Amino acid sequence: MDFAYWLLSYLLPFLAVLTVIVFVHEMGHYLVARWNGVAIETFSIGFGRELLGWTDRAGTRWRIAMVPLGGYVRFVGDMNAASVPDGEASKGLPDAEAARLFHNKSVWQRIAVVVAGPFANFIFTFLVLYVLLLGYGRYTLPATIDDVIQGDVAATAGLLPGDEVVEVDGYRVRGFSDFQRLIATSPDRPVTVVVDRLGQNLTFVMTPQSTEIEDRFGNQQRIGRIGVSRQTEADDFTLYRPGPVEAVGLTLEEIRFIIDRTAAFLGDFFVGRGDLDQLGGPVKVAQVSGEVATLGVVALINLMALLSLNIGIFNLFPIPMLDGGHLLFYIIEAVRGRPLSMRVQEIGFRFGLAIVLSLTVFTLVNDLF
Repeated sequence: MDFAYWLLSYLLPFLAVLTVIVFVHEMGHYLVARWNGVAIETFSIGFGRELLGWTDRAGTRWRIAMVPLGGYVRFVGDMNAASVPDGEASKGLPDAEAARLFHNKSVWQRIAVVVAGPFANFIFTFLVLYVLLLGYGRYTLPATIDDVIQGDVAATAGLLPGDEVVEVDGYRVRGFSDFQRLIATSPDRPVTVVVDRLGQNLTFVMTPQSTEIEDRFGNQQRIGRIGVSRQTEADDFTLYRPGPVEAVGLTLEEIRFIIDRTAAFLGDFFVGRGDLDQLGGPVKVAQVSGEVATLGVVALINLMALLSLNIGIFNLFPIPMLDGGHLLFYIIEAVRGRPLSMRVQEIGFRFGLAIVLSLTVFTLVNDLF
């Protein structure tokens, strides 16, 4: 009974989320590769032994594999799923077939194919958030401060009851929940708050205090607090539905916020503020997916969009084995006018593999212990 509960509550939502994100990412690579005339050997969801597959008219093998923890597009002429080039692949091939090998395409075509995966994740995130915003709107509460705790961060900075928050760190505040989120995601990081006080805009700089809280699922979270609150009644909330054009701007602003806060979160580790407990791997993602699934399909779809964006960002890191590593090699090639030697690329891929495996092991251990 416990296994069945774990399977339905955690594993299935996790696999559903991961499969969609991987499919979107790899489809980005696949489509741009096809548009550039690249011969594609395999499109795989998962790794390991094939469970289900078919070959299309173009010769591409579409497969679902046993280990559903990722996926890949393998081009003809690759040594492996990481697109390490096989220098012997084009020998003896007719010119027409050799021209279809990925590594014989121009450097700009290869850059387009590499960037297409993360870009597909970004587009997917935009479309999901855009559709949800248009379909469900957004409940808002005026961003007016009712109470300021004396001696706390906000009071020390000079905020007063009655101030209406207009902007935080360049982000327009459209409701009190926006203000809360911008503060909560900035523990121990200075923020600039602009308030409207009796018709005059005033600017304050303060550093939210890092505070440990327990979320509705019993998980410990580190957030920022400045010591303000707002009294609410049920009729204080209003449902705001933006038009299609305005929703584009709001969605792009949301994506900008996620990217900004992700970068700030990662930057904390370089200055000694990072909390290792907040780093999560597959187990953590599975747990979060299961917990969010209990809130409904819409919440799970929203999580899928956020994870898609973060995976797109992560893949752009300049680490060999990731898209960003390939992109780095191709940019160097574009600048030099010739590719790096196979020996240098091989060393780079081995180094990248070591980093990726180390991160995987670290996050897995961090999740479990």
